[in-house]
Amino acid sequence: MKFINRTRELEFLQKKYHSNEAELIVLYGRRRIGKTELLNEFSKHKKPLYFLGRAESKEDTLRRFNMLLMESFNDISLARSPLSRWDDFFEYLAEKAKTRIVLIIDEFPFIVEKFPEILSILQDKWDSLLRESKIMLVLCGSSISMMEKYTLDYRSPIYGRRTGQWMVDRLDIVHLKDFFPKYNFEEILTVYSVIDTIPGYLARFDSSLPVWENIENKVLSKGEFLYEEVEILLREEFRDPSNYMSILSAVAGGLTDFNEIYNKTKLDKSFLSKYLFVLEKLGIIEKIQPVTLSFKPKLKAIGARYSIKDNFFDFWFRFVYTNLPELERGNSASIAKAIQKDFSEYLGKKFESAVMELIPHLDIFQYTRIGKWWYKDEEIDIVALNENTKEILFCECKWQNKKIDTGVLVELLDKVKSVEWNDDTRKEYFMVVSKSGFTEKAEKFAKQNDFSLITLKELEELF
Repeated sequence: MKFINRTRELEFLQKKYHSNEAELIVLYGRRRIGKTELLNEFSKHKKPLYFLGRAESKEDTLRRFNMLLMESFNDISLARSPLSRWDDFFEYLAEKAKTRIVLIIDEFPFIVEKFPEILSILQDKWDSLLRESKIMLVLCGSSISMMEKYTLDYRSPIYGRRTGQWMVDRLDIVHLKDFFPKYNFEEILTVYSVIDTIPGYLARFDSSLPVWENIENKVLSKGEFLYEEVEILLREEFRDPSNYMSILSAVAGGLTDFNEIYNKTKLDKSFLSKYLFVLEKLGIIEKIQPVTLSFKPKLKAIGARYSIKDNFFDFWFRFVYTNLPELERGNSASIAKAIQKDFSEYLGKKFESAVMELIPHLDIFQYTRIGKWWYKDEEIDIVALNENTKEILFCECKWQNKKIDTGVLVELLDKVKSVEWNDDTRKEYFMVVSKSGFTEKAEKFAKQNDFSLITLKELEELF
């Protein structure tokens, strides 16, 4: 499969490579997000030293590192007198790094767990030798919590030594078409709603097969890679993921308020707050507040709601976790059919998220914030605003099998009156996005009231 996008990440790494200074880069992100592929793409024509941390003995780790150095620098002396301490390794590298060399240590937490002293040794050798060399040292890992603990936390010995860090995140939604060129917008949206834009998951789907055949074969079938992936990810981050699974199950079931989650899980409130914070930091859930809130109310988390940000986690807890007994018996085909019957409502919510991600590509104005807005019983799907230019966009998204009439547009205009944000000076934009298009009356009303009406065809053109 060809390498797709990651332009900003590659530009960052290339900039650091050409800095002509010592660089200590922390690169991290969840499993299957594409870190190794990114590093492989960056490494083309550079011949870096690549070392993978593995679950093995200390002796085997040191032996492999000696072999890497011996082969990379054609140094036969290491066969006769291998290096046996990390001090020696870093001193050797400092001596060799008179010109630019790149050392990538992948799955760095595996190394630290076996050699906890490596952090203090790296601190010492960086300060005394390496920072004056031409080395580019990239520490990479998949366990977000462990990478932050070992490399970014102020209690880490190498805190303050890094010269850059990058958390590798999901692909932009517009790149899904690169994986599935034959899929239409609804099929692309279905993929997005089920496995998100995680490259390692997208690669598991066969672009020549119907989308629901892929879902049944790859997500709902026992033994397949994606079937237990969520549980594996949680076990990788947490020793005991049971409480986190209870929280995620509650949120996937529609409980968005803190007290609702508390009543469902029965967890101590202080622990629940901590668990939610950790899940938020990992990018699995998000805490949502009305986008127009000012700074102080935001700090107090007034009116906050929780939702599952990661679509794969959301789908898994809604449709896989709840059907595990039947799926364990091998009834994936019948469960897939049952899910399709209830899928439209779920897809409607993901449609809102997809449109929110696509709005920057519509080139309306440069916003500084984007999100949802609500007050009491009123809610607007998407509100984007620019605090500098006082511009604001109000957008409704309708995923239904009938054309949108003027009622939706009139209702949006009424709701906008309740949105308190630069009331006298703001410039307003209005948009409605519809799966099934618009009636002639709606189109006429839109022209008279300066609305943008967006159809699936127009969204598909953005891919």
